[in-house]
Amino acid sequence: MSLMPEDLLDCPLEKLLVWQDENRAWNKDLRQKAKALVNRRLANEISLDDYLEGRKAGQMDAAECQRRANVIDAQIMRCATSPLAVSSST
Repeated sequence: MSLMPEDLLDCPLEKLLVWQDENRAWNKDLRQKAKALVNRRLANEISLDDYLEGRKAGQMDAAECQRRANVIDAQIMRCATSPLAVSSST
């Protein structure tokens, strides 16, 4: 996943939508990796310690992915509702 600035207040909607797409692709990749890790463990290809280490890393990445999704979604909603608020006040 590419680096995303922490402050998205000045980002255009188009850039937010690109980050949203990238984040969704990252989420899909994380789910596939988790599934592959489980399958490798079930096939006894990796040790329990390696499995647990992989799961821990995957859970940390998934939490960051979810955090980013929440930030991006909130900013998209802010951008989407801002023009309405401005036009309705005139």
